[in-house]
Amino acid sequence: MRSFLASRTTSSALLLVGIFLIAANLRAPVTALPPVLGAIQHGLDLGVVAAGALTTLPLLAFALLSPFSALFARAFGLERSLFGAMVAIALGIVLRSLGPGWLLYLGTMLIGMGIAVGNVLLPGLVKRDFAQQVASLTSAYVLAMGIAAALGSAVVVPLTRAWGWQIALGTFIVLPLAAMAVWTSQLRQRHIPAADPAPLAQAGSVWRSALAWQVTLFLGLNSTIYYVVVGWLPTVLIDAGQAPDYAGSLHGVLQLATAVPALFMGRLLRGLSDQRVPAAATAGLSLIGLLGLMVWPQWSLLWSVLFGLGTGAGMILGLSFVGLRSHNAQQAAALSGMSQCMGYLLAAAGPMAMGALHDGLGGWLVPLGLCALLALCAVWVGLLAGRNLQLKA
Repeated sequence: MRSFLASRTTSSALLLVGIFLIAANLRAPVTALPPVLGAIQHGLDLGVVAAGALTTLPLLAFALLSPFSALFARAFGLERSLFGAMVAIALGIVLRSLGPGWLLYLGTMLIGMGIAVGNVLLPGLVKRDFAQQVASLTSAYVLAMGIAAALGSAVVVPLTRAWGWQIALGTFIVLPLAAMAVWTSQLRQRHIPAADPAPLAQAGSVWRSALAWQVTLFLGLNSTIYYVVVGWLPTVLIDAGQAPDYAGSLHGVLQLATAVPALFMGRLLRGLSDQRVPAAATAGLSLIGLLGLMVWPQWSLLWSVLFGLGTGAGMILGLSFVGLRSHNAQQAAALSGMSQCMGYLLAAAGPMAMGALHDGLGGWLVPLGLCALLALCAVWVGLLAGRNLQLKA
């Protein structure tokens, strides 16, 4: 980050700070919910399916809104669209914290919609303004995502014990408000993205590209196993005999572990002609973590760390592929929209499907085994997506 700040003007430095603050909003408001899901169920008398929907709704919003996010950027500009995303997240946090059940679901959906726009447009903005530092800056903002999520998981349970889940979840309003405060500097400049000569048909052509589908599957498989484990890890560990407080603390450890790869992935990727080896290796780490949770749950700290490292590095690679495999910001936004639409459709099905399997079979062995199989598929897809190729211009 220092090299960025030293080489850019004050305006560009504010842009970087804004990027990191926006990134801090793209995970924590969602991942802070599973540790207090029991308190929400008790407070609102929700069933298992109704409670599970709270973890699925944001992922469905990611999937449904992602294809349209690039259209928002063309209509309003990247900066204004990202500001609107922060407004949606802030409004969703307020509504989610007011108490009634219907506002809880509405607010959760709004949070997901705002995160969806940010997820899609942030890689395009990085590609446009920092084309030579895509991997490094992607690593840096994924680090911001992971740190915010880890802190959120760490504080939400004690805040819930002190003040209740509504106020605990409401405190996350500081994240979008901070991002909006800094991002106003971009709005005052009225910086509209440069018009790209490529027609809209070119952007749509990513859906017919094998390489685009490989990027999509890599990001989607990584997201699916990540959200399954994030959604159910405390329950898995408690069912395996771990203390509830310890199980909750490992949820934060996993989130923190996802941020660690951001410290070295950018430098690693800069030195490689292609990314096949790290793509396969990161999926392999996730696979080891899942197999460990299945066979030796008493070593859950180790498996949580390995799984967090694998999925965190996988997210960085998946987001980096969006910039590395595209020619321009428009194509990057289109690829980002496609990969996140299809990827989050997979991810949305994962937590509820694995929860249903657990209820039907009475254990976590089969659900974790299926996640391990998905991680193995990600190893193969990573070898394809990691090749030094680009989409057709």
